[in-house]
Amino acid sequence: GFEAAMVETLVEKCRRALRASGGTRLVVAGGVGANHALRAALATAGAHDGFRTWFPRPEFCTDNGAMIAHVGALRLGAGEHGDAAIRIFPRWSLDGLGALAA
Repeated sequence: GFEAAMVETLVEKCRRALRASGGTRLVVAGGVGANHALRAALATAGAHDGFRTWFPRPEFCTDNGAMIAHVGALRLGAGEHGDAAIRIFPRWSLDGLGALAA
């Protein structure tokens, strides 16, 4: 079903990313981190491929929208603000997002 396809896809994408980067550690965040099937599949893949995966406790696996709102509040509190224009970035690279002002 859908869950199995989602888990298979995410595990394969994580494996490819780790192989391409040479990484041995994976941190899973967001609501998807609460999925038991994904946790088990990544643990199995990690044991096979030699990487380790970290997950937050389930109570901290919240929706990404909440995390984005929190970061927005931190940036606003740091004095950052922009205009009120709405822009859509379906593939916004994290490289394009500057660090929080000190």
